[in-house]
This record gives sequence, structure tokens and C-alpha cells, in this order.
Amino acid sequence: MLNLVPDNDYILLTPGPLSTSKRVRAALLKDWCTWDSEYNNMIQDIRSMLLRVARCSEDTYTSVLMQGSGSFSVESVIGTSIGENDKLLIIANGAYGKRMNDIAKVLKIDYKFVETSEKEQYSVEALEEILKKDNEITHVSFVHCETTTGILNPLEDLAKVVKAYNKTLIVDAMSSFGGVKIDVEGLGIDFLISSANKCIQGVPGFGFVIAKKESLMKTKGQAKSLSLDLYDQWNTMEKDNGKWRFTSPTHVTHAFYEALKELEDEGGVDKRYERYNSMQKSLVEGMKRMGFRIYVKEEYHSPIITTFLYPENRTFEFKSFYNFLKTKGFVIYPGKLSDEDTFRIGNIGDITLSDIERLLEAIKEYS
Repeated sequence: MLNLVPDNDYILLTPGPLSTSKRVRAALLKDWCTWDSEYNNMIQDIRSMLLRVARCSEDTYTSVLMQGSGSFSVESVIGTSIGENDKLLIIANGAYGKRMNDIAKVLKIDYKFVETSEKEQYSVEALEEILKKDNEITHVSFVHCETTTGILNPLEDLAKVVKAYNKTLIVDAMSSFGGVKIDVEGLGIDFLISSANKCIQGVPGFGFVIAKKESLMKTKGQAKSLSLDLYDQWNTMEKDNGKWRFTSPTHVTHAFYEALKELEDEGGVDKRYERYNSMQKSLVEGMKRMGFRIYVKEEYHSPIITTFLYPENRTFEFKSFYNFLKTKGFVIYPGKLSDEDTFRIGNIGDITLSDIERLLEAIKEYS
């Protein structure tokens, strides 16, 4: 079947969608019936495999798949977990933390939004100060890897503070889960959210939630949306052996199943992190040699994506740069900052260190 899958015209150096393997793309060629036991058994396998990646026991945690992009899953958690008497604290240092704010505003839930510099990690001390002063806060949410800049926030330290104050913890791990080790159960995370087309290296079409069962059970009847009711989605999958409430993205799900097996074959999250981290460091070193500057401190970098400032003292036009790299077989990302001229280069997906080295040669040629 792999012979039927064409090569890609270019490598996606983006934080998802990303370049997938022929093995994953080949899985898209098979049609499935949503009612068939073979398909639903596969869904149950996926749910168990996700818990292993998250380092969770099936006694304490469960996983739920949700149609749509990653933001659909974020909205399903916020819209389902926050009850009438609850208050959500959202801390943000980039566009995806701000998106949580947008979701909370549209859903008309009680929330507090605290925005910090896009160049800095979340302050653990500032979080604790907020929780000391505002006793009405019941839930805390933030982004682990903020792909606006590529910054990796201090998940372990933040989680300790949230749990010390006995709050429900919601973590957007969209761009980190599967590529960075996260001990979900050890940290006491109540809801962790990610997507099929990120570090697991599947294709877009659905997201998923790793949920503490005790926390999820409390949300029955609280959802502010029919289709994004996380509790009902989970309940249906539980009682109907992996059945989704509404039509599921069958081809995408099968591709994700292959991507999960591919992750296991690579050696799990630790080995994938080593590959990503090695490529990211080589990218930064190579770019610095050519005079490019990084936006955030190196010690804050994730192994997922890096933001670079436009070169100084010379004319630089991103569209020209982008188009040139595309002719060389690479697609990168524009910047997402409002106050600086930047572009971003991701290094997750089915790519290797030699791909990064070829990219650096192409950038050198452009420069």
C-alpha cells in the first residue's frame, strides 16, 4: 500500500499540520463504517494507547476523542467543566491562551484573564498570589507550549501551585503532548487537551482530552453546547464500545492509530523528544551563525517551534523568503506577534536532522 502513496512536494516545518510518514498517509486509503465493531475496537485501543502516552492508569483517568480542530476540544473542556458556581482563571502569554479568553467570553462563564509578556514564561509566584487573593477561582487553565513563540511554560511548577490550592487544572498541551514528557497523573492534571495533527504526527480532524474520571464525572449536564458536550461524548464511548455520538472522521482516526503505533516503534515520547530537541538546537545554532536572532531566551525554548526576528540592517521581505524556501522543498510559518516582525520554523513531524541541515543550506543560499 505504501507504493500507492506519493511523496510530498515539500516538508512542512510548522507546528501542525505537519509532515507525516507514508505509513500514516497510507492509512487514509481505507474506508471504515462507524458502526462496525472492528472500527470501534480500534477507537478503544486508541483511547488506551493515549493513556499510556500520558502515563495514566485506566483506574483513575480516561480519554475522550472529539471531532474538529484542537480548539474544538479546548472549547469542549471549558464549556463542559465550568459550572454555574465555578470561576475559571486563564493565564496567557500568547495567542492560544488568548483564545481561551475568547472561548470563555462567548460561553459567558465566570472567569479571570491574566496576560503576561509573550517573551516570558508564566510566573509561578504571580499565579500563587492570584490564588491567595481570589477564593472564588475553582479552575485554572494555561497553555503548556505556546506556539505563538515556541516558549515552553513551567508545567510542573505551575501544576504544584494549582494542586496546592485544590483547584481543577486544565492544560492545553496541544503542541507538546507526545513530544515532551508529561506525567499527567503524577501532576494531578484534571483535563489535558491535544490534537491528532501535532506531536503524535497524525493528520487534522479531531482532538482528544485526557481526563481524570472523578473530575469528568462532576460535569454531567453542565455543557453549554450539544456537539461539544465532553461528558456525553465520553459516556457514549464508554457504553457503546468506542462509538462517537455523531459521525466520526474515520480515515483520520485510522491514520492516528498508525501514528500512535509509529510513536511506540520510535521508542516512545522520550526518543521523540530527543529527535525534536536535537533538530531544534541544530536549527538555532545554524540560524545564529547566519546572523538571525531568536525571540525568546534559549532556556525557555520548546523543542517544537522557534521564533526568529527579521534580520537587522538589511532589507528582508518574508513573502520572498517564504517562496524561495518553498522552491527548495520547505514551508515555514509567518510570525504571530503584534509588536515584532518575526517568522517561525517548526521541527516536529516526520523529519530528520538532515532535513534541518538542508534547510539551513537553503537559507544560507537565500541570504
